[in-house]
Amino acid sequence: MHVLFVCNGNVCRSVIAERLTRAVAVEFDLPGLTAESAGTRALVGFPIEPLAAKTIEGLGADAAHFRARKLKPELIDRADLILAMTEQIRDQAADMGFGAVPRTFTLLEAYRIAKVTGADTIADLHRARNDLSLVGRENIADPVGLSEAAFCEVGDRIAEALVPLLLALAPHEQTGPIEDERPGLVVQPGAAPAPLAAFLAAHRIR
Repeated sequence: MHVLFVCNGNVCRSVIAERLTRAVAVEFDLPGLTAESAGTRALVGFPIEPLAAKTIEGLGADAAHFRARKLKPELIDRADLILAMTEQIRDQAADMGFGAVPRTFTLLEAYRIAKVTGADTIADLHRARNDLSLVGRENIADPVGLSEAAFCEVGDRIAEALVPLLLALAPHEQTGPIEDERPGLVVQPGAAPAPLAAFLAAHRIR
C-alpha cells in the first residue's frame, strides 16, 4: 500500500506522517507499506521545518534526507491512498487525478471511518464515507510559526490517527514497494526506536 500525504508547504504535517509511516512499516515488518508526501503550495527544495524534524525524531522516526516537493498529478496517480491534512487540501488533491476521489480522504476522516465501521480496506472506507454523520471539521492545523508544544501536539494527533489506520489497512492492501529517491529508515525490523515503541505501548496498538 503506497500512501501519499498532502499538506500545504510539505515541511511539517505531511512529512511527519510520511516518516512515521515508514517507521511503522519497519517496526511491523510491512515491506509493501510505503509513503511519500507533497504540498499544494510546497516550499520546493526546503528541508523539514526544524521543530517538525524534532517532532519526527521524538516519535521515533527519521527526519534526515528530505526536500519538499509540489503536489503533481503523477503522485496522485501512483498512490493507493491519499491522506490530506485538511478538507480543502483533500478536495484539491482529489481533483488532480482521474478516479482519485475513492482513495482520497483527510487523515482524520479515514481514521474515523475505520474506527466506527471496522473498515480494513480502502474500498470499504470509501463505501462507508457517506453513511456516517460528521461532527465538526476533520482538519489538522498547520503549526508553522507556533511553539514547540504546538508541533508536539500536531505530531501526537497525527500519530494517534495514523498508526491504528495503517495497521488496519496495510495487511489487507499490501502491494510491492514503489521506489522513490528518498532513503528508507536505518532501523532493523523488530527494533523500533524507543519513542515509537513507547507510543505504541501507550496506545495499546501492539
